[in-house]
Amino acid sequence: MSKKVLLIAGDFTEDYETMVPFQALQVLGYQVDAVCPEKKAGDTIRTAIHDFEGAQTYTEKVGHNFALTADFDTVQTADYEGLFITGGRSPEYLRLYPRVIEIIQEFFKANKPVAAICHGPQLLTAAGVLKDRKATAYPAVGPDITLAGGTYVAVEADKAVVDGNLVTSPAWPGNTAIVAEFAKLMGAKITI
Repeated sequence: MSKKVLLIAGDFTEDYETMVPFQALQVLGYQVDAVCPEKKAGDTIRTAIHDFEGAQTYTEKVGHNFALTADFDTVQTADYEGLFITGGRSPEYLRLYPRVIEIIQEFFKANKPVAAICHGPQLLTAAGVLKDRKATAYPAVGPDITLAGGTYVAVEADKAVVDGNLVTSPAWPGNTAIVAEFAKLMGAKITI
């Protein structure tokens, strides 16, 4: 039986920050259960492609439809080795779901590995789990981390920050770094 990872995403999650970790973790042998509130396995969510094209913030284009692989309503955190929170616009509204917040708190209470990329730390701030923790995010989310009692760490977009059971990255160029560090936290031997 393979180890299981829970991946939380929602409509207009960032395309690369969802599909790349989903596929990369499967390559490493993990069963990745991708879930979204109010949706079941086989339902789809829409993604958005964010790009850095010289404007003051990213641009956004329509992405792919991403098929969910598990039912949100049946999630039991004890069944999972780790939690991956995608970025994009979905964290902005997913933090309004009490069960999403409970799931995050349960992973932190159990000290299980948690990864959050780009805007994903918005869910961590809403869950109240960043006090005295170091984390990075898309720079516009930095003030949220600080207001939640954490320390925002500015790093290049292709880097990741690890603090105990938590690994964060600012944007999709950091997919390699965040997936590698997350897998290491779950006990995989990564040689990059």
